[in-house]
Amino acid sequence: MSVRTAAAIAVVAGVVTTLLPLSATAVSAAPVADDHAVLRTEMGAPVPSGPLSRGGATETFDLTVKNPTGKAVTYKPWMLVDQTGPSRLKHDDVVFKVDAVDAPATKSSVGQQDGGWQGLFYPATAGGKESGAGFDIPANGKMTWKVTIGLGANYPTNDGNFTFTATSYNNSVAPGGADSHLFTVDPQIKAGELKTWFQQVGSGKDDPEQLAYLNLNHQATGEGTFDTALATTLSLTHPGEQKADFRLQALIEGRWQDLSGEYGRYELPLIPKGFGASAGVRSLPLRVCLGLDTRLTKKTMITMVAETGHAEGNTYPFKSSSIEFPLTPSTDPGPSDKPSDKPSEKPAPAPSTTPSTATPVVQQAVAASTGNTAVTTTGSSTGALARTGSDSATGLYAGLAAALVALGAAAAWVGRRRRTAA
Repeated sequence: MSVRTAAAIAVVAGVVTTLLPLSATAVSAAPVADDHAVLRTEMGAPVPSGPLSRGGATETFDLTVKNPTGKAVTYKPWMLVDQTGPSRLKHDDVVFKVDAVDAPATKSSVGQQDGGWQGLFYPATAGGKESGAGFDIPANGKMTWKVTIGLGANYPTNDGNFTFTATSYNNSVAPGGADSHLFTVDPQIKAGELKTWFQQVGSGKDDPEQLAYLNLNHQATGEGTFDTALATTLSLTHPGEQKADFRLQALIEGRWQDLSGEYGRYELPLIPKGFGASAGVRSLPLRVCLGLDTRLTKKTMITMVAETGHAEGNTYPFKSSSIEFPLTPSTDPGPSDKPSDKPSEKPAPAPSTTPSTATPVVQQAVAASTGNTAVTTTGSSTGALARTGSDSATGLYAGLAAALVALGAAAAWVGRRRRTAA
Protein backbone atom coordinates (compact mmCIF):
# COMPACT_ATOMS: atom_id res chain seq x y z
CA MET A 1 0.00 0.00 0.00
CA SER A 2 1.40 3.44 -0.90
CA VAL A 3 2.01 6.19 1.63
CA ARG A 4 -0.73 8.37 0.08
CA THR A 5 -3.35 5.60 0.30
CA ALA A 6 -2.36 4.68 3.84
CA ALA A 7 -2.64 8.31 4.92
CA ALA A 8 -6.06 8.65 3.30
CA ILE A 9 -7.36 5.58 5.12
CA ALA A 10 -5.94 6.75 8.43
CA VAL A 11 -7.80 10.05 8.39
CA VAL A 12 -11.00 8.99 6.68
CA ALA A 13 -13.04 9.28 9.88
CA GLY A 14 -12.23 12.95 10.18
CA VAL A 15 -12.55 14.00 6.56
CA VAL A 16 -15.22 11.76 5.11
CA THR A 17 -17.70 14.63 4.78
CA THR A 18 -15.27 16.45 2.46
CA LEU A 19 -14.55 13.42 0.32
CA LEU A 20 -18.05 12.18 -0.40
CA PRO A 21 -21.43 13.70 -1.17
CA LEU A 22 -23.70 14.46 1.75
CA SER A 23 -26.03 11.65 0.70
CA ALA A 24 -23.19 9.16 1.02
CA THR A 25 -22.69 10.03 4.67
CA ALA A 26 -26.32 9.69 5.69
CA VAL A 27 -26.95 7.49 8.71
CA SER A 28 -28.21 4.03 7.80
CA ALA A 29 -30.26 1.72 9.96
CA ALA A 30 -27.15 -0.17 11.06
CA PRO A 31 -27.27 -2.22 14.25
CA VAL A 32 -23.84 -0.93 15.29
CA ALA A 33 -22.38 2.60 15.05
CA ASP A 34 -20.47 3.35 11.83
CA ASP A 35 -17.24 4.10 13.68
CA HIS A 36 -17.03 0.50 14.99
CA ALA A 37 -13.83 -0.29 13.04
CA VAL A 38 -13.57 -4.10 13.21
CA LEU A 39 -14.13 -5.41 9.66
CA ARG A 40 -11.41 -6.89 7.44
CA THR A 41 -11.29 -6.95 3.63
CA GLU A 42 -9.65 -9.73 1.58
CA MET A 43 -8.96 -9.58 -2.17
CA GLY A 44 -8.50 -12.80 -4.15
CA ALA A 45 -6.02 -13.22 -6.98
CA PRO A 46 -7.05 -11.44 -10.21
CA VAL A 47 -8.11 -13.65 -13.14
CA PRO A 48 -6.57 -13.68 -15.65
CA SER A 49 -3.29 -12.63 -14.09
CA GLY A 50 -0.89 -10.28 -15.81
CA PRO A 51 -0.57 -6.59 -16.65
CA LEU A 52 -3.47 -4.42 -17.77
CA SER A 53 -3.33 -2.56 -21.07
CA ARG A 54 -5.17 0.56 -22.19
CA GLY A 55 -8.50 -0.46 -23.67
CA GLY A 56 -7.57 -4.13 -23.22
CA ALA A 57 -9.07 -7.09 -21.35
CA THR A 58 -10.36 -6.70 -17.81
CA GLU A 59 -9.59 -8.85 -14.78
CA THR A 60 -11.81 -10.03 -11.92
CA PHE A 61 -11.20 -10.95 -8.30
CA ASP A 62 -13.28 -11.82 -5.26
CA LEU A 63 -13.65 -9.25 -2.51
CA THR A 64 -14.66 -10.70 0.85
CA VAL A 65 -15.54 -8.59 3.88
CA LYS A 66 -15.36 -10.41 7.22
CA ASN A 67 -16.83 -9.46 10.61
CA PRO A 68 -15.02 -11.24 13.47
CA THR A 69 -17.23 -9.76 16.23
CA GLY A 70 -20.45 -10.91 17.82
CA LYS A 71 -22.47 -7.95 16.51
CA ALA A 72 -23.51 -6.95 12.99
CA VAL A 73 -21.48 -4.08 11.49
CA THR A 74 -22.39 -1.82 8.57
CA TYR A 75 -19.93 -1.77 5.68
CA LYS A 76 -19.92 1.17 3.24
CA PRO A 77 -17.48 0.22 0.46
CA TRP A 78 -14.74 2.57 -0.68
CA MET A 79 -12.29 1.36 -3.36
CA LEU A 80 -9.29 3.64 -3.88
CA VAL A 81 -6.92 3.89 -6.85
CA ASP A 82 -3.47 5.31 -6.13
CA GLN A 83 -1.64 5.61 -9.44
CA THR A 84 2.00 6.35 -10.11
CA GLY A 85 2.48 9.38 -12.35
CA PRO A 86 1.25 12.98 -12.34
CA SER A 87 -2.03 12.87 -14.29
CA ARG A 88 -5.37 12.80 -12.48
CA LEU A 89 -7.77 10.05 -13.52
CA LYS A 90 -11.14 10.66 -15.13
CA HIS A 91 -14.17 8.49 -14.42
CA ASP A 92 -13.67 6.20 -17.42
CA ASP A 93 -9.89 5.87 -17.17
CA VAL A 94 -10.42 2.81 -14.95
CA VAL A 95 -13.07 0.18 -15.77
CA PHE A 96 -14.96 -0.76 -12.58
CA LYS A 97 -17.88 -3.05 -11.90
CA VAL A 98 -19.10 -4.99 -8.85
CA ASP A 99 -21.49 -8.00 -8.78
CA ALA A 100 -22.85 -9.73 -5.70
CA VAL A 101 -21.72 -13.31 -5.02
CA ASP A 102 -22.78 -13.89 -1.41
CA ALA A 103 -24.37 -10.50 -0.73
CA PRO A 104 -27.52 -8.52 -1.54
CA ALA A 105 -27.98 -7.29 -5.14
CA THR A 106 -25.41 -4.60 -5.80
CA LYS A 107 -24.81 -1.58 -8.04
CA SER A 108 -21.58 0.37 -8.48
CA SER A 109 -20.39 3.83 -9.57
CA VAL A 110 -17.27 5.98 -9.65
CA GLY A 111 -16.70 9.05 -7.49
CA GLN A 112 -14.11 11.78 -7.90
CA GLN A 113 -14.14 13.95 -4.82
CA ASP A 114 -10.97 16.03 -4.26
CA GLY A 115 -9.64 14.78 -7.59
CA GLY A 116 -9.13 11.16 -6.52
CA TRP A 117 -10.56 8.11 -8.28
CA GLN A 118 -12.98 6.29 -5.93
CA GLY A 119 -15.02 3.17 -6.67
CA LEU A 120 -18.28 2.86 -4.74
CA PHE A 121 -20.91 0.13 -4.53
CA TYR A 122 -24.16 -0.11 -2.60
CA PRO A 123 -27.42 -2.09 -2.30
CA ALA A 124 -29.37 -2.14 -5.57
CA THR A 125 -32.58 -1.13 -3.81
CA ALA A 126 -34.36 2.05 -4.89
CA GLY A 127 -32.50 5.04 -3.48
CA GLY A 128 -29.61 2.90 -2.31
CA LYS A 129 -26.95 5.26 -3.67
CA GLU A 130 -28.75 8.46 -2.72
CA SER A 131 -29.36 7.35 0.86
CA GLY A 132 -25.79 6.24 1.39
CA ALA A 133 -26.99 2.80 2.46
CA GLY A 134 -24.42 0.16 3.31
CA PHE A 135 -24.30 -3.61 3.80
CA ASP A 136 -24.87 -5.11 7.23
CA ILE A 137 -22.16 -7.75 7.69
CA PRO A 138 -23.63 -10.28 10.18
CA ALA A 139 -21.96 -11.19 13.47
CA ASN A 140 -19.08 -13.63 12.86
CA GLY A 141 -20.11 -13.61 9.20
CA LYS A 142 -18.97 -12.32 5.83
CA MET A 143 -20.12 -11.12 2.40
CA THR A 144 -18.47 -11.62 -0.99
CA TRP A 145 -18.54 -9.68 -4.26
CA LYS A 146 -16.86 -10.12 -7.65
CA VAL A 147 -14.97 -6.99 -8.71
CA THR A 148 -14.06 -6.31 -12.36
CA ILE A 149 -11.16 -3.95 -13.06
CA GLY A 150 -9.43 -2.73 -16.24
CA LEU A 151 -8.00 0.28 -18.04
CA GLY A 152 -9.92 2.66 -20.26
CA ALA A 153 -8.52 3.45 -23.69
CA ASN A 154 -7.50 6.93 -22.53
CA TYR A 155 -5.67 5.97 -19.35
CA PRO A 156 -2.95 8.69 -19.22
CA THR A 157 0.29 7.86 -21.00
CA ASN A 158 2.35 9.41 -18.18
CA ASP A 159 0.64 7.28 -15.48
CA GLY A 160 1.88 3.78 -14.74
CA ASN A 161 1.04 1.04 -12.25
CA PHE A 162 -1.59 1.61 -9.58
CA THR A 163 -2.54 0.24 -6.17
CA PHE A 164 -6.17 -0.76 -5.64
CA THR A 165 -7.30 -0.74 -2.00
CA ALA A 166 -10.58 -1.99 -0.47
CA THR A 167 -11.62 -0.04 2.62
CA SER A 168 -14.78 1.75 3.86
CA TYR A 169 -15.77 5.39 4.03
CA ASN A 170 -17.65 4.94 7.31
CA ASN A 171 -14.49 3.78 9.10
CA SER A 172 -15.85 0.30 9.78
CA VAL A 173 -12.68 -1.44 8.54
CA ALA A 174 -10.14 -2.10 11.28
CA PRO A 175 -6.76 -0.29 11.21
CA GLY A 176 -4.49 -2.44 9.08
CA GLY A 177 -7.45 -4.52 7.93
CA ALA A 178 -7.74 -3.10 4.39
CA ASP A 179 -6.39 -5.39 1.67
CA SER A 180 -4.91 -4.10 -1.61
CA HIS A 181 -3.54 -5.24 -4.98
CA LEU A 182 -0.83 -3.73 -7.17
CA PHE A 183 -1.93 -3.76 -10.81
CA THR A 184 0.78 -3.34 -13.43
CA VAL A 185 0.20 -1.38 -16.62
CA ASP A 186 1.53 -2.41 -20.03
CA PRO A 187 3.62 -0.99 -21.56
CA GLN A 188 5.75 -0.24 -18.54
CA ILE A 189 6.95 3.35 -18.23
CA LYS A 190 9.20 5.31 -15.94
CA ALA A 191 6.62 7.45 -14.20
CA GLY A 192 7.65 10.98 -13.27
CA GLU A 193 6.01 14.06 -11.81
CA LEU A 194 5.12 17.66 -12.57
CA LYS A 195 7.42 20.14 -10.85
CA THR A 196 6.49 23.79 -10.31
CA TRP A 197 8.49 26.51 -8.60
CA PHE A 198 8.90 30.30 -8.42
CA GLN A 199 12.04 32.39 -8.87
CA GLN A 200 12.27 36.04 -7.87
CA VAL A 201 14.46 37.45 -10.62
CA GLY A 202 14.40 41.22 -10.18
CA SER A 203 12.75 44.32 -8.80
CA GLY A 204 11.92 47.90 -9.70
CA LYS A 205 14.67 50.36 -10.58
CA ASP A 206 13.73 53.13 -8.17
CA ASP A 207 12.49 51.13 -5.20
CA PRO A 208 13.23 47.40 -5.18
CA GLU A 209 10.12 46.78 -3.11
CA GLN A 210 7.57 48.61 -5.29
CA LEU A 211 7.74 46.18 -8.23
CA ALA A 212 8.56 42.47 -8.08
CA TYR A 213 9.65 40.36 -11.05
CA LEU A 214 9.20 36.59 -10.81
CA ASN A 215 9.37 33.52 -13.02
CA LEU A 216 6.89 30.66 -12.65
CA ASN A 217 8.44 27.42 -13.89
CA HIS A 218 6.86 24.10 -14.91
CA GLN A 219 8.77 20.93 -15.71
CA ALA A 220 7.56 17.37 -16.39
CA THR A 221 9.73 14.34 -15.66
CA GLY A 222 9.43 10.68 -16.56
CA GLU A 223 7.93 9.14 -19.69
CA GLY A 224 4.66 9.95 -21.42
CA THR A 225 2.91 13.29 -21.75
CA PHE A 226 -0.17 15.06 -20.42
CA ASP A 227 -3.17 14.22 -22.61
CA THR A 228 -4.89 17.53 -21.84
CA ALA A 229 -3.75 21.12 -21.60
CA LEU A 230 -2.69 22.25 -18.12
CA ALA A 231 -4.34 25.24 -16.45
CA THR A 232 -2.68 27.33 -13.74
CA THR A 233 -4.26 29.95 -11.48
CA LEU A 234 -2.44 32.43 -9.24
CA SER A 235 -3.68 33.89 -5.98
CA LEU A 236 -2.15 36.72 -3.94
CA THR A 237 -2.75 37.25 -0.25
CA HIS A 238 -1.36 39.44 2.53
CA PRO A 239 -1.86 39.79 6.28
CA GLY A 240 -4.65 42.08 7.42
CA GLU A 241 -7.94 43.25 5.95
CA GLN A 242 -6.82 46.29 3.94
CA LYS A 243 -7.42 46.37 0.21
CA ALA A 244 -4.21 45.58 -1.64
CA ASP A 245 -5.18 46.45 -5.25
CA PHE A 246 -2.71 44.03 -6.85
CA ARG A 247 -1.66 44.73 -10.44
CA LEU A 248 -0.35 41.54 -12.06
CA GLN A 249 1.09 41.08 -15.54
CA ALA A 250 2.66 38.23 -17.52
CA LEU A 251 5.10 38.44 -20.42
CA ILE A 252 3.05 36.81 -23.19
CA GLU A 253 4.27 36.74 -26.80
CA GLY A 254 6.93 39.30 -25.98
CA ARG A 255 4.53 41.84 -24.46
CA TRP A 256 3.53 42.55 -20.86
CA GLN A 257 -0.18 41.84 -20.60
CA ASP A 258 -2.59 42.34 -17.71
CA LEU A 259 -3.97 39.20 -16.11
CA SER A 260 -7.66 39.12 -15.33
CA GLY A 261 -8.48 38.10 -11.79
CA GLU A 262 -11.89 37.31 -10.33
CA TYR A 263 -12.23 36.73 -6.60
CA GLY A 264 -8.48 37.18 -6.20
CA ARG A 265 -7.54 34.40 -8.64
CA TYR A 266 -5.66 35.07 -11.88
CA GLU A 267 -5.70 32.72 -14.87
CA LEU A 268 -2.44 32.09 -16.73
CA PRO A 269 -2.09 30.98 -20.35
CA LEU A 270 -2.65 27.24 -20.81
CA ILE A 271 0.26 24.84 -21.20
CA PRO A 272 -0.66 22.98 -24.40
CA LYS A 273 -1.61 19.31 -24.51
CA GLY A 274 1.37 16.97 -24.92
CA PHE A 275 3.59 18.65 -22.31
CA GLY A 276 6.30 16.22 -21.23
CA ALA A 277 9.94 15.86 -20.25
CA SER A 278 11.17 16.69 -23.76
CA ALA A 279 9.72 20.19 -23.44
CA GLY A 280 12.24 21.09 -20.73
CA VAL A 281 11.47 23.89 -18.29
CA ARG A 282 8.58 26.15 -19.28
CA SER A 283 9.09 29.58 -17.68
CA LEU A 284 6.55 32.41 -17.55
CA PRO A 285 7.82 35.86 -16.45
CA LEU A 286 5.51 37.74 -14.08
CA ARG A 287 5.55 41.16 -12.45
CA VAL A 288 3.36 42.57 -9.72
CA CYS A 289 2.93 45.86 -7.89
CA LEU A 290 0.31 47.65 -5.82
CA GLY A 291 -2.14 49.90 -7.66
CA LEU A 292 -3.07 53.46 -6.70
CA ASP A 293 -6.25 52.22 -4.97
CA THR A 294 -4.30 50.20 -2.42
CA ARG A 295 -5.01 50.81 1.26
CA LEU A 296 -1.66 49.38 2.29
CA THR A 297 0.58 52.13 3.61
CA LYS A 298 3.85 50.34 4.31
CA LYS A 299 5.99 47.43 3.20
CA THR A 300 3.94 44.23 3.35
CA MET A 301 4.85 40.59 2.81
CA ILE A 302 2.86 39.14 -0.08
CA THR A 303 2.23 35.42 -0.66
CA MET A 304 1.73 34.21 -4.22
CA VAL A 305 0.40 30.66 -4.79
CA ALA A 306 0.22 28.82 -8.12
CA GLU A 307 -2.13 25.84 -8.52
CA THR A 308 -1.99 23.61 -11.61
CA GLY A 309 -4.46 21.02 -12.87
CA HIS A 310 -5.95 19.63 -16.05
CA ALA A 311 -7.81 22.18 -18.16
CA GLU A 312 -10.59 19.66 -18.82
CA GLY A 313 -11.87 16.38 -17.43
CA ASN A 314 -10.67 15.99 -13.84
CA THR A 315 -9.78 19.65 -13.20
CA TYR A 316 -9.04 19.41 -9.48
CA PRO A 317 -5.55 20.97 -8.96
CA PHE A 318 -2.84 18.40 -8.29
CA LYS A 319 0.25 20.59 -7.95
CA SER A 320 0.94 23.85 -6.13
CA SER A 321 3.87 26.08 -5.23
CA SER A 322 4.25 29.39 -3.40
CA ILE A 323 6.62 32.27 -2.76
CA GLU A 324 6.75 35.25 -0.38
CA PHE A 325 8.12 38.68 -1.26
CA PRO A 326 7.75 42.28 0.02
CA LEU A 327 5.82 45.05 -1.73
CA THR A 328 5.70 48.74 -0.86
CA PRO A 329 2.97 51.05 -2.18
CA SER A 330 4.13 53.61 -4.72
CA THR A 331 3.45 57.31 -4.16
CA ASP A 332 4.32 58.27 -7.74
CA PRO A 333 1.30 58.14 -10.09
CA GLY A 334 3.40 59.22 -13.07
CA PRO A 335 4.82 57.12 -15.92
CA SER A 336 7.02 54.25 -14.82
CA ASP A 337 7.77 50.65 -15.66
CA LYS A 338 4.97 49.47 -13.37
CA PRO A 339 2.10 47.43 -14.85
CA SER A 340 -0.53 49.77 -16.23
CA ASP A 341 -4.18 49.61 -15.30
CA LYS A 342 -4.94 48.60 -18.89
CA PRO A 343 -2.35 48.19 -21.63
CA SER A 344 -2.81 50.69 -24.41
CA GLU A 345 -4.00 49.14 -27.66
CA LYS A 346 -3.47 52.37 -29.66
CA PRO A 347 0.00 53.45 -30.87
CA ALA A 348 1.21 56.89 -29.84
CA PRO A 349 0.29 59.54 -32.45
CA ALA A 350 3.11 60.45 -34.81
CA PRO A 351 4.51 63.99 -34.54
CA SER A 352 2.86 66.43 -36.98
CA THR A 353 4.92 67.35 -40.04
CA THR A 354 2.72 70.35 -40.92
CA PRO A 355 4.49 73.62 -40.00
CA SER A 356 2.62 75.83 -37.58
CA THR A 357 1.33 79.18 -38.87
CA ALA A 358 2.53 80.89 -35.73
CA THR A 359 5.85 80.38 -34.01
CA PRO A 360 6.04 79.78 -30.25
CA VAL A 361 7.46 83.27 -29.78
CA VAL A 362 4.46 84.84 -31.51
CA GLN A 363 2.07 82.62 -29.54
CA GLN A 364 3.65 83.70 -26.30
CA ALA A 365 3.53 87.33 -27.37
CA VAL A 366 -0.21 87.03 -28.06
CA ALA A 367 -0.64 85.36 -24.70
CA ALA A 368 1.20 88.16 -22.98
CA SER A 369 -0.93 90.81 -24.66
CA THR A 370 -4.14 89.09 -23.49
CA GLY A 371 -2.91 88.35 -20.01
CA ASN A 372 -3.15 84.53 -20.53
CA THR A 373 0.21 82.87 -19.90
CA ALA A 374 -1.11 79.23 -19.75
CA VAL A 375 -1.07 78.44 -23.44
CA THR A 376 0.13 74.95 -24.46
CA THR A 377 2.95 74.91 -26.97
CA THR A 378 2.99 72.43 -29.82
CA GLY A 379 4.94 69.18 -29.37
CA SER A 380 8.37 69.00 -30.91
CA SER A 381 9.63 66.26 -33.21
CA THR A 382 11.49 64.73 -30.29
CA GLY A 383 8.20 63.40 -28.91
CA ALA A 384 8.56 65.31 -25.62
CA LEU A 385 5.32 65.97 -23.76
CA ALA A 386 3.88 69.51 -24.24
CA ARG A 387 4.43 71.89 -21.34
CA THR A 388 1.76 74.17 -19.85
CA GLY A 389 1.81 77.16 -17.50
CA SER A 390 4.49 79.81 -16.87
CA ASP A 391 8.14 79.15 -16.18
CA SER A 392 11.47 80.99 -16.69
CA ALA A 393 11.12 80.89 -20.51
CA THR A 394 7.65 82.40 -20.33
CA GLY A 395 9.05 85.48 -18.61
CA LEU A 396 11.64 85.89 -21.33
CA TYR A 397 9.05 85.64 -24.10
CA ALA A 398 6.66 87.95 -22.28
CA GLY A 399 9.39 90.55 -21.90
CA LEU A 400 10.19 90.31 -25.59
CA ALA A 401 6.53 90.68 -26.50
CA ALA A 402 6.20 93.71 -24.24
CA ALA A 403 9.21 95.29 -25.93
CA LEU A 404 7.69 94.68 -29.35
CA VAL A 405 4.40 96.22 -28.22
CA ALA A 406 6.26 99.24 -26.79
CA LEU A 407 8.29 99.65 -29.98
CA GLY A 408 5.13 99.51 -32.04
CA ALA A 409 3.49 102.15 -29.82
CA ALA A 410 6.53 104.43 -30.14
CA ALA A 411 6.49 104.08 -33.93
CA ALA A 412 2.79 104.94 -34.01
CA TRP A 413 3.41 108.03 -31.79
CA VAL A 414 6.24 109.28 -34.05
CA GLY A 415 4.05 108.80 -37.14
CA ARG A 416 1.19 110.76 -35.53
CA ARG A 417 3.59 113.65 -34.60
CA ARG A 418 4.82 113.82 -38.22
CA ARG A 419 1.27 113.96 -39.57
CA THR A 420 0.39 116.68 -37.05
CA ALA A 421 3.45 118.74 -37.98
CA ALA A 422 2.59 118.50 -41.66
